[in-house]
Amino acid sequence: MEPVGRDLAANGLRHRVLEWDGGGRETVLCLHGFLDSSWAWMEVGPALARAGYHAVAPDLRGFGESERVGAGGYYYFTDYLLDVADLAAALRRDRLSLVGHSMGGSIAAQYAASFPEGVRRVAMLESIEFDQPPEPPPQRVATWAAAVRRARGRPARVFPTLEAAAARIRELDPRCPPATARALAERATRAEDGGWSFKHDPLHVTPSPFPFDLARVKSFWSAIRCPVLLVQGAETEQPLPADLPERIACFADARRAIVPGAGHMLMRHAPGEVSRLLLEFLGG
Repeated sequence: MEPVGRDLAANGLRHRVLEWDGGGRETVLCLHGFLDSSWAWMEVGPALARAGYHAVAPDLRGFGESERVGAGGYYYFTDYLLDVADLAAALRRDRLSLVGHSMGGSIAAQYAASFPEGVRRVAMLESIEFDQPPEPPPQRVATWAAAVRRARGRPARVFPTLEAAAARIRELDPRCPPATARALAERATRAEDGGWSFKHDPLHVTPSPFPFDLARVKSFWSAIRCPVLLVQGAETEQPLPADLPERIACFADARRAIVPGAGHMLMRHAPGEVSRLLLEFLGG
């Protein structure tokens, strides 16, 4: 099932959205992870639609076909929350559930905490394990500023062929099947300077000026009132934090699921099992 693509304005930026419409009255808003795109859901979206859901997946700002922030702008995490709020208002039908992978799962959780009205369920895939070593704020801001200057002055990396771009995907994610890597390369790159470059804004690869704040994130998790599904790949490359039970306990109503044979990019590695878990959770 091929999705229908369209553009929507959200928080002042043009966002590209893919829709797999099963005709139902529940919208499932699927949010991709870091350096990914809406095509991350290319196998999960059709499974949701076949079960009758209205599945939608945006390219988040500065990723895929969505608009970049432009000169003088940057990508702060809270910007995504207002983007998603506007997208949800424009796309949702009678009911709304959210599914997010990695960074997208963090966005989904913070959205559900901040705008709980009408959010029925939230699924977070590989989204609660993230951590960062502490760093003094002045040092982090200096590191961020230097990285932004480098990114703005550096041309995008150009791959000579789509096969080379697909090989780069598999270099970063060796579990990704070759056919999936090729399909993602076709959709995640644009023709440029005699080759192919990935579509995301180079500013995305710079470190945020604000360090990860676990206490702040826990306050969002604790505010979510709807059921939450926490999904991990059994072979995840993400190191599990020692306080994982305490993190899970923040949620009022959470259940866990493990996907065998899958790493962090579990929608690529085991799309059938991920789809099954989501349909079971959404239908519960």
